[in-house]
Amino acid sequence: MSTLALRGPYWVTVRQYRRTLWLAGALVLVALAVVGGLRIWDLRTPDVLVEGRYRRADDNAGFDFLRGAMEQFSIGMLFLPVLIGAFVAGPLIAREFESGTYQLSFTQSVSPAAWLRAKLLTATAAALGTVLLLTAVYLIGEARMSGSWNFTWADRGSYEITGTVLSAYVLLGIAVGALVGLLVRRTLVAMAVTGGFVGVVLLALGVLRWDFLPVRTVTGPVLERLSALNIPKDSVLADQGLLTGSGQRLPGWFCSPDTPAAHCRPDADITAQYADYHPASHYWPLQLIETGILLALAALALLAAFRALRARHP
Repeated sequence: MSTLALRGPYWVTVRQYRRTLWLAGALVLVALAVVGGLRIWDLRTPDVLVEGRYRRADDNAGFDFLRGAMEQFSIGMLFLPVLIGAFVAGPLIAREFESGTYQLSFTQSVSPAAWLRAKLLTATAAALGTVLLLTAVYLIGEARMSGSWNFTWADRGSYEITGTVLSAYVLLGIAVGALVGLLVRRTLVAMAVTGGFVGVVLLALGVLRWDFLPVRTVTGPVLERLSALNIPKDSVLADQGLLTGSGQRLPGWFCSPDTPAAHCRPDADITAQYADYHPASHYWPLQLIETGILLALAALALLAAFRALRARHP
């Protein structure tokens, strides 16, 4: 067992931030208690059979509380990469330089690279472990919500948490936090810069991810409702509108629901309507593309961090 014990800078890092590790463990236990308890409450009111399909009973208060908790859980999980990145940038790295305590480590036969490597590996193991455990708790509640409003495969929160993307964001936060902490060396400033950068990346890729793969298109007659088009279930609608005889696309709102199909924009020669969508089969390709982008950014930030450390402390 002695070979499995932490030694040197790894032991120091764990010892130094043991309260943060205990807090992460407590967070997982609280999440499990809340989600597990609400799932049990929800199960106490069985679903009812309506027209050959089971649906939740109207008096199932447990389901309503579970939905509310899961929505907040989704938001909290999306903030994890930002918080973890800010912690690495501030308390883990920048504060060491701001207070000068890094000098003690460098005089204990520990090279600067080994010092930084120990901190980042310890932070990565703790962060990924916490995220994976919280994801497991999330899936307990998500199993009940899956497919319902705000919990489809493409919804913000469910998309990141149920795939590989969230872990990739965490790795990006750790790498960027290390780089910013080494360059800025001021705790609060480093935390703000890292949190802001990771947050911007999170928002930007959340919009751009739908352009990673080409959409599929269906067309049909000009009817009053888009539902007349045969779009596969669980698909994500990217765009819809009208087509002219020359193939030009026009926004669908040019035709009001009260306008007969035969008189829909006669001046524009409307011949059909179209819909662009992403099928559910795009889920994993999109996940892997976004994960690859995030890992590449994390690798670049990590390389820059070690180069910056070597330049200042050869």
